[in-house]
Amino acid sequence: MTAASDQHPFGAGSAVAGPATAEEDLRGLFGQSIAVFASLAGPAHVVEMANPAFFATIGEHRARTGVPLVELMPELVGQGFIDLLDRVYRSGEPYTGRDVRVVLDTGPLEREAFFDFTYEPRRDGAGNVVGIWVIGVETTQVKHAQHLMAEHRALLEQIARQAPLTEVLDGMARCIEDLAPQEVLVSVLLADADGEHLRHGAAPSLPDFYNEAIDGIATGEGVGSCGTAAHRREPVVVTDIATDPFWDDFRDLADRAGLAACWSTPILARDGSLLGTFAMYHRTPRAPQESDLALARVFAGTAALAIERHHSEQARRDAETRAEAAHAELVKAMRAEQKLRAEAEQRAAAAAELADRMRAAEAAQATVPHPEQCRLGGADGCTAPAELKVADAWGDAAWGCHAHAEEALLNVRSAFIANEELGGLAAYINRRPRARQAGQPRTG
Repeated sequence: MTAASDQHPFGAGSAVAGPATAEEDLRGLFGQSIAVFASLAGPAHVVEMANPAFFATIGEHRARTGVPLVELMPELVGQGFIDLLDRVYRSGEPYTGRDVRVVLDTGPLEREAFFDFTYEPRRDGAGNVVGIWVIGVETTQVKHAQHLMAEHRALLEQIARQAPLTEVLDGMARCIEDLAPQEVLVSVLLADADGEHLRHGAAPSLPDFYNEAIDGIATGEGVGSCGTAAHRREPVVVTDIATDPFWDDFRDLADRAGLAACWSTPILARDGSLLGTFAMYHRTPRAPQESDLALARVFAGTAALAIERHHSEQARRDAETRAEAAHAELVKAMRAEQKLRAEAEQRAAAAAELADRMRAAEAAQATVPHPEQCRLGGADGCTAPAELKVADAWGDAAWGCHAHAEEALLNVRSAFIANEELGGLAAYINRRPRARQAGQPRTG
């Protein structure tokens, strides 16, 4: 602004008012506003006045006036903001920034924030720059919300394209660790089918020895934050692991891993059954803010979607595997049945052929002299009429009834239906010649 009144923050053309009136105007304009406002004086940028939103933003422990801004907020020096104030003071030209990142405070109170802000030069009646008005609106929540929505959308896309569950959960854990304003370490444990134990799902920033130690912990009252949350089916907040009785059995383990607080949220299916737990660990004792709890609820719901989708897909694959196995068994049974049927048909054809041969032999041998009774009945004997003569390759022959003759043909090695021309030695002499073996001399 040029030729503006020193007593009014909104530019030229304003009536010049007395100092007391100007301060009242500023308090009226910015006193209860969510916008941060501070009035800085001189080249040292001494904080003359600031509204409650300003001090709430930089920290109530630094709520004082009458000191240079660099003394009140030394962390600004290395981030270039004091240099900007110097430039605006020297040039008289305002400066506006959009979604500018700033790290506020140091140590445990350090946090990342984003602001839309303006450095507006203050001028006296003669037009000389005598200070700067700092007016800004914190956009951190908007920035985080935009980041959250983008990451959440990416996770949903992963779930929709059926990415592996470990990939989805690992990505979700890293996303939350990036979104959180303070350091947080995320863990997801998955419930066994019986709901009585929790298995490692994802924990990219926790040490391996810790993940291995808690893999398979039971669900139950007092079993750490996660075991208790799974048992109760409700969030469990432990702000100080060192003193909380839920951590009696795991305190040394947590101390080795450098963990001081753990907030656990159960991951529940739509029917209320337990799917797992979602935990946020901290290096220092800490109680959650509402934004922390909201973040946990959002991602616990996302994890539930991913796990249910995984279970559904696993059940589908298992069903397909069982169906394929059943089909393979059916095909195997059908092939076996076809083989048995073919063998049965072959046996039936052979039996029919044998029956035809036996009937023909019986007819041919009916007039040949033969014993009256069957000689093939064994030690028990057989009184049935002798109807058929059978012989073997060694020259033995005997007459028998139809039943015993058939039994002999089927069970005695080299047995055949004999006749007068081919029986005994004659059958051997007139056998079909076989190929001579190599080296066997020819007989004359």
